[in-house]
This record gives sequence, C-alpha cells and structure tokens, in this order.
Amino acid sequence: MRLLFIVDPLDRLALAGDSSYALMLEAAARGWGVWTCQVEQLGLVDNDAVCDAAPTVVMPAVRPAEAFQVEAPTPHRLADFDIVLMRKDPPVDITYLHATWILEHARGKTLLVNDPRGLRELNEHLAVLHFPQLTPPTIVTRSAARLRAFQAAQGGAIVVKPVDGYAGLGIFVVRDGDPNASSILETSTGAGTRWTLAQRYLPEVVDGDKRILLADGEPVGAVLRVPAEAEARGNLHVGGRAVKTAITARDREIIAAVAPFLREHGQIFVGLDVIGGMLTELNITSPTGVRHAAQLDGRNVAGDILDCLARLARARRS
Repeated sequence: MRLLFIVDPLDRLALAGDSSYALMLEAAARGWGVWTCQVEQLGLVDNDAVCDAAPTVVMPAVRPAEAFQVEAPTPHRLADFDIVLMRKDPPVDITYLHATWILEHARGKTLLVNDPRGLRELNEHLAVLHFPQLTPPTIVTRSAARLRAFQAAQGGAIVVKPVDGYAGLGIFVVRDGDPNASSILETSTGAGTRWTLAQRYLPEVVDGDKRILLADGEPVGAVLRVPAEAEARGNLHVGGRAVKTAITARDREIIAAVAPFLREHGQIFVGLDVIGGMLTELNITSPTGVRHAAQLDGRNVAGDILDCLARLARARRS
C-alpha cells in the first residue's frame, strides 16, 4: 500500500497524541510506503490532482526531529497512491476549501479519507443537528438577545461556541449570575456579525467528554477526556485527562443512527463526541484519540483503522 498524508508541517506535530503519527507508524511497521505533503504542495494538471510529496521514514520517537526522515519532495499524481489521507488540522478556511476542490479531481482515482465533498458540506458543529433526537437543545444565531432567551429557557446554563471553531477555542460556559455573561455573548457573536452555536449545558461533562473513533461507521476505539479542575473543556491539549472508557448501548444507538449519514458523505475516519449520552460534535477533518485509546485499551487502534482503509482501497480497485 502507498499512503499519502496531507498534514501540517511534521515538526509541529504533538506526537504523544497525534493520530496522523499513529497511522504513519502503523503503516511503516507494515512495510507500506508513506509520503507526506502540505496543502500548499497540492495542485492540478488539467483534470488531474497532483502534489509534491516526500517519501517519509517514520520511527517511534518523542520529538519530530527523531520521528521522521523526510526525503526531497518529487511530483506525483494523487492517483499514484492507494490511499490519500486529508489530515490538515482546522481551521476550515479558504485555503482548506481550495484544497478540497483540488482533491475533487482525485475522486475515483484513489481512496480519499475523508471525501472532500463531505469535508465541505458537513460543518463539525452543525452536522449533528441532522440528528436532533441525539443532541442537546441547540440554537445557532448572531443575536445576543436570542442567546440570553435560550439560556433562560435551558435553566440558566448554556455552552456557546463559534460555528467554525476547533480545538476547544472560543468555547464558554455561560451561567446565570455571571457578571461576564453579556460580554461573553457579545464577544461570541462579534456584536451580531458572527453565527454562534449554543447548546444546553450538560453537567455530565465534568465526568468527561467521550471521543468515539469510527472507521467506515464501525467503532474502533474510545477515550474519555476528563476536564481539569476549574476547566469546562475536556480537550487533552488544554489539560484534559485521558481515561479508559467503554462503548455503551447508548453510544451504539448513536453510531447506528449516524453511520449511514457518514457513509453517504464519504466520511470514513470520524470521531464522535458524546457527553452524557448526547452527541455534541462530528469530527471529520483530523480526528484525534487514536494513540490515547490504544494505550488505554491495549489495542492496535491504528491497525484496525488501516485494515479498514486497505479493505476499502482494494474494493475500489476491483
């Protein structure tokens, strides 16, 4: 198998929890070819998606300088690879959008993980609203007044987050009696210039935000991200603690509901975020959690994901 990883610069990867690195390590252990490039190295020649990709030797290490040996990049068609993994971290900005248009020209020529059309159409925060029965009460608005009314309707506590947010940035818990509440709502909406998503605050978040990893709609691992003391967010890079967890009957109900929707949009490697049995986000751009789930469960989660991708790649060729 020949794999192309479209990633952020390798020297910026936080290896201890980076899922791209976990997948690269597993591919290297199998003797598969690994190439890497950044989005700015993508391009088109007529109707063919191309890139300048570097053969990359991947080794177990703590620091990127010791984990990767990168050769000089050379021109390739994306069709030269069995699997192309779009692993560029958000934001989903104009550069990211342009990259998905380029990737469109590789459709049918290689396995795209994840499909660029779905990456464009499915906002990670808004896509869950296709399943209102699985999500907490939610509104999306530019109006601070509507947010205040929603807060009152939800018992006085809500979570607000930017529609285009990522990595926990811009997430606030707003409660009755907080003297900063009006300022937070005005800031979140940019004084009426930005859409903001608000959800009922789920008190179960103190017990953890569960990340469930799916490969072609099937669960391959999970990790509970428990917020640090005096922190509302469970994101591991802001101090959340990774805790072993199990996939419950409620989780399987959520997976069964969303899996056909994900397949319809070509989203193969996906992270679901579940708090208190409620679906809060679909992570499709660059889901994390592989390394933590593997360590906590003693399982080769990256291996299960690559087994799935290899099966899909072979089916595409047959």
